[in-house]
Order: sequence, then structure tokens, then C-alpha cells
Amino acid sequence: MTTSELEVAHLAGAIHEAGVPAGCFVREADDCAALGDLVAGSALYGRADELQGRSVLLATKGQLTTAAALIELDGVARRVVLCPPDLPLEHLPHVMDVAEVDGIVSDREVTHFSGPRPLYFSPCSRNLTPASRSGRAHHETEWVLLTSGTTGAPKLVAHTLASLTAGFRRRSSSSRPIVWSTFYDIRRYGGLQILLRALLTGASLVLPGAEEPTADFLERAGSMAVTHISGTPSHWRRALMSPAIHQLKPEYVRLSGEAPDQTVLNSLRETFPTARIVHAFASTEAGLAFEVDDGTAGFPPDAMMSVPGVEISIHEGALRIRSAGNASRYLGENAPKLKDDEGWVNTGDLLEIHEGRYFFRGRRDGVINVGGLKVHPEEVEAVVSRHPEVQMCVVRAKKSRITGALVAADVVLRASHAGGRRDLAAIQDDILQLCRERLAAHKVPTAINIVPALELSESGKVLRRNA
Repeated sequence: MTTSELEVAHLAGAIHEAGVPAGCFVREADDCAALGDLVAGSALYGRADELQGRSVLLATKGQLTTAAALIELDGVARRVVLCPPDLPLEHLPHVMDVAEVDGIVSDREVTHFSGPRPLYFSPCSRNLTPASRSGRAHHETEWVLLTSGTTGAPKLVAHTLASLTAGFRRRSSSSRPIVWSTFYDIRRYGGLQILLRALLTGASLVLPGAEEPTADFLERAGSMAVTHISGTPSHWRRALMSPAIHQLKPEYVRLSGEAPDQTVLNSLRETFPTARIVHAFASTEAGLAFEVDDGTAGFPPDAMMSVPGVEISIHEGALRIRSAGNASRYLGENAPKLKDDEGWVNTGDLLEIHEGRYFFRGRRDGVINVGGLKVHPEEVEAVVSRHPEVQMCVVRAKKSRITGALVAADVVLRASHAGGRRDLAAIQDDILQLCRERLAAHKVPTAINIVPALELSESGKVLRRNA
């Protein structure tokens, strides 16, 4: 049963309706709060009503403070903008202007916050005080998430609690308490989904700390007996490089945000032989589309009918989604249309079918143009990742005076590789040969760069920095 079927208008009420089992908690690094305390207490010093009807920018240091403030603000503020920790300061005025922000909730210094309209500043704190809630929602709060593009100002995507929880169901019976965890930050769509799933299904939640090393997070998640955990394929590739991965004993492993290749799926199955391993397609704009749990990259056609209430079509090779989980719009006077006239969200993700199974070719806006010929980086990455010594990789454009761009690949090798310059040269040659056998000539990387690590964005995707 979804929250909309429960006819609950705001988050605190939805949590009460779902029930708050004793012992449920939300933990972030060295900080922890009981779920009951988060629902009953106030992170805003009991002054949430002063933000009634405002468009609020929520900019906090820690995720636990964010969760407490969200519970308090939903149904009170007319709009809440979730400010991710990696938002460049130069984009803050744009975000505040487009969202018509007239209220700031933050536990930081307020010197960076300014806008074209008078602002109400409300301090917040992880140290909860008694709440003074009326118990009734006066607004269907608009939840605004920022897209995680690597260049330019972010787009502002508008959701409601109903759209964010459209695919949720009540907690099923379990032999032991469910403890969720995620590599995502909850101020991004993927992390927010896990936060809401935990809050509304009576589960506990373990969150990563700011700049917490992967090994430390894995050890902490293992010590908290995490049963369900989610992240992007890039998150999981990085985690699989750490010996601490064996601290985890999950029942359920989830991948989303990127298309997983067979290598990472096989590695997860080897590491967690008894877990259910699911890869899901979802996006900030479109919501959840479908889930696949057969352990194979790509998805069969019937997966497009696996989520009730979600319609999927392929138009001009691109995936389109129409469901109650779609965002409503992009904010801003000159913003592009999020949906077409029939209510479809075009994801921009291109598909191809091979041996009766669909595979993602890449994004329409992510093509590398090599002398007029198109290269989808994801297609090349899938081939490079098949090499047994490759742990993770990213394919990017490299400027060329002759063709405009060339293809280059940055590769992280598995920890088991012994090293040595001669070995590295041999591996580079092997990867190039693999590419030559499986790709057209213009798609073969002109350089294979062995690097110690790859940088991930806050949304858990490898940053594709073109040179």
C-alpha cells in the first residue's frame, strides 16, 4: 500500500501511520537518533510554524540533521529545496532565485546566503528540542532536488511526497529487523529514496559520514548488521576494492543510477552468494521504472512491466517513462519541459536490443564526436571492463586538432594486480586488443591510462572529465 493510498498528507503523519517500531534508528558516523525521537522532536527549536508557506532552502552539514528537518518541514513549508553538500557556491544564487527562496534553514554560517528577496533565517540543530506541531498539514510541500550535472548550473526538479513514494509498499514480514544503508547522500534522489523507504517501512538506516573512507563505512555498516544496501555500480566497484567489503552480510543488494555491466554483477554475486542482487532503473526526473534480479546485465522486455502503475515505451531509441513517480516539472521561467503533452518523461537513455535483451548504449547528450562519427562512452566502458584485471574505468573525450575529439580510457586495476611497468604495458596492450576485437575502429581508445582511483560525484557516478 502506498502513502497516497493511506491518504497521508505529510511525512510525519505518514511515519506515524506506518508505525515506529521500538529500536528503529538513523545513524550517521558518530551520530545516532531513534526514529521516534526524530518524529517527536524539533531540529528547528520548535519554530517550524514560522516557515509556514515559505520556499525554504535546507542547507545542513550532516544528513541526520537534514532528515530531522525534512520530517518537520513537510506539510509546513510550501517548498523545500535540498541543497547537496557539493553544490558550488557560484550556483547558489541561481538556485535561490529559480526556487524563489525566502527562507533558509541551516546549521552553517549564513554569510553565503543572499537573494533577490528578503530572507528569513531559521537555525537548526541535530540536538532536538520539544516540537509544537499541530498534527495537520497546511501545504502539499514541493520537494526540490538538484540534478547532478558535471558542468553548468543544476536543474531544479520538483517532486511531492506522493511522487517520491509512489512505488513504496508496507513492510513485509521478516525474521529479523531490516537495517537499510546506502552509499548515496540523502540530498540526492537515490539517497532520498532510501531514507523515505526506511522511514515509511519501519526500518533502521545507516548513512555514510561526510568524507568517511569507504573501508570505515563498510566496517561500520557491517557492525550495525545492515541487511539492505544500495549504491551505484561505481559505488560498488569502489567498495569491492576494499577488504572491508567482507564485513557486510546483506540479504539485499541494490544497484541504480548507472547501467551495471556483467563484471560488477558477477563480483557482487561472488562476494554475497546468498543475497538478492537487484539492479533498478530510476532517475531524478522519471522516478523508478523497473527492477531486474536475474543477475544478468541489461534487461528483458518483460521487465518493463514489472512495476505496477509504471508505463514504459521506447521512442526513437530512447527510454520514456510515465508514472505517478514522475517529477512534476523543472522550476524556472525558461526551464525545459520535463514531460511531453502526453505526460511522458524522455530519459535521454538510448537502448539497443541484442539476443532478446535490452542494453543501454549511453545517453543522447553524452556522445563523443570523433570526426563526425558517434561514440557512446558507456559502450566502450562495457568492453574495457571485461578485461579480468580491470576494476573500474571511465571513457572520456580527448581533444584532437584533426578529428575534434578522440577516445581515451582511465582504468583502475584490481587490487590483486602485482604491478611492474612491463606488466602494466602488457595489460594496456591487452585492453586495446580487446577493444579492437569488439569495437569499430573510431571507438577504440587511443590511450589507456592506468590510474590509482577515479573520482565519483555526490550522486555516485564516475566523473567524466573531458580533456
